[in-house]
Amino acid sequence: MSSAVLLMRLCGPMQSWGTQSCFSVRDSDREPSKSGVIGMICCALGRDRSEALKDLNDLRMGIRVDKEGEVELDFHTAGGAPNKKDGKPEGVYRASGGVKREGIVSKRYYLADAEFLVGLEGDAELLNKIHYAVANPKWPLYLGRKAFVPSLPVHIPDGLIEGKSLLKALKEYPLRRKTSEERNIRVVLETDDSNHETRNDVPVSFENRRFSTRQIQNLFVKSSEIGGE
Repeated sequence: MSSAVLLMRLCGPMQSWGTQSCFSVRDSDREPSKSGVIGMICCALGRDRSEALKDLNDLRMGIRVDKEGEVELDFHTAGGAPNKKDGKPEGVYRASGGVKREGIVSKRYYLADAEFLVGLEGDAELLNKIHYAVANPKWPLYLGRKAFVPSLPVHIPDGLIEGKSLLKALKEYPLRRKTSEERNIRVVLETDDSNHETRNDVPVSFENRRFSTRQIQNLFVKSSEIGGE
């Protein structure tokens, strides 16, 4: 089985990559979660929520943070609109039919103006299918939430790379906007070393909202070193 690396660009005015969301508070990490990226790929491939995810979970993920976003907070209200007949809140009904309830206010965090280069490393045949699907998605692609659409194509025409490691591919792919100002660029790599940070964002089942853990490490690369051979 041959191995390859697939690079994708996630860029947009608003992105949200929650891994600890609970009830009325929806969080967002500072970079894309593995569950969010795999969910986006499932949209591209046209995979239903009930389908198996093991082949996608087996792909090793790395992220180059080309532009750190600003964490912003949005107050989101659902339901509670006045009833036209008696002026009382009419609440919210579930699509499947359920008990009426009053309007709900939630806090939803998101990243503003962030840009990421996401790399996936693994089976070359699978990555080739994903590469084609991202360019020709069956369902619309979004950045963590359905309302957060990419401002640039996720598909990178020359993003399927063979013969390089994940880290090397992330370091050598040119920055979209190169400047003379030297800065540290953060790279987040999936690792097998249990001494690093644990993230609970590997989707076992989207249908039942079950997740497992992985380890990640943060590295820093000088901007002048990006794109070098």
